[in-house]
Amino acid sequence: MSDIAENAFIQCEGLVKIYKIADLEVVALQGLDLRVERGEMLGIVGASGSGKTTLMNILGGLDRPSAGSVWVDGMNLLALPEAALNRFRSNRVGFVWQQGARNLVPYLTALENVRLPMTITGQRWSVARQRAEGLLESVGLTDRRNHRLLELSGGEQQRVAIAVALANNPALLLADEPTGEVDSTTAAGIFQVLQELNRQFGVTTLIVSHDPGIARYVDRVVAIRDGKTSSETVRQTPLPHLIEPASASYGDGKPQGEAREEIYEEVVLLDSAGRLQVPRDLLVQTNIKGRVQLELVEGGILIRPARATPSGRIERKSIDEPAGLIETHGLQSWWKRVRGENRGRRLE
Repeated sequence: MSDIAENAFIQCEGLVKIYKIADLEVVALQGLDLRVERGEMLGIVGASGSGKTTLMNILGGLDRPSAGSVWVDGMNLLALPEAALNRFRSNRVGFVWQQGARNLVPYLTALENVRLPMTITGQRWSVARQRAEGLLESVGLTDRRNHRLLELSGGEQQRVAIAVALANNPALLLADEPTGEVDSTTAAGIFQVLQELNRQFGVTTLIVSHDPGIARYVDRVVAIRDGKTSSETVRQTPLPHLIEPASASYGDGKPQGEAREEIYEEVVLLDSAGRLQVPRDLLVQTNIKGRVQLELVEGGILIRPARATPSGRIERKSIDEPAGLIETHGLQSWWKRVRGENRGRRLE
């Protein structure tokens, strides 16, 4: 195992996932790189089809990548046998899905739902009940523990689902669009619950979301575009508010305590092969299409559109030609250079 994989809780390098549908191949991930530290709370955003859910399925052991490497909590998921992957999925990962029906058993109470994963893994009834009650208290649902699915609101169902995901004390919590079916106020309450549980239990948490407000609740936000990580947004100031004790109601979604100014910095990510994805709005503003010129300047590298000649061709110098040689364009001139006909001719 590499030092990088040992030090990071999650380390993905060159992750590729290809699905075959009939005679078509769909590339969901195209060389994705990602590093997540232990105990970090990370938001993942991106357009539909960008590869967010595919990444979550791979990190949770629900799917295997086609190529690349993926390490989670010191384990190489690509090399794990099926039985070991099943144990990893059951004991080391908690899942929260967008649909409440997928998270919970409808005819069980909230307390019975949280106790169920512990019963499956063979924990004693008394221990399971005590932990289940403690988790429901942590998500602010002590007084709703004996209610069934239909007796709970959408936000309450998701908070029960979060408690269920934490039942077996996982090291990794994966939440795929946990606020996708609730209003913005309830969504804020769910994010607050996840934030508090991340602090309380130290569980590494990854949240996929379309909600731009997620940046207020996580340590950083990574954007995925076309199957690769493209940019990262990091908060430059402390968390903007203090969370009330876990037993308080989270339903109103209102920040508690004194609000602070929020400052974020967005950076473009450079992958292991030296590639980066320039934000699309910057490409439009600078009219960059197809080819660019790179220039080493003080403090960094300048990217600018490649200059075009009056004929519309892109000016460029051959890296193999000595300085001062005539620049020629087109197939005929290229063939002449190959034959050496231009060798030795210099600009006057």
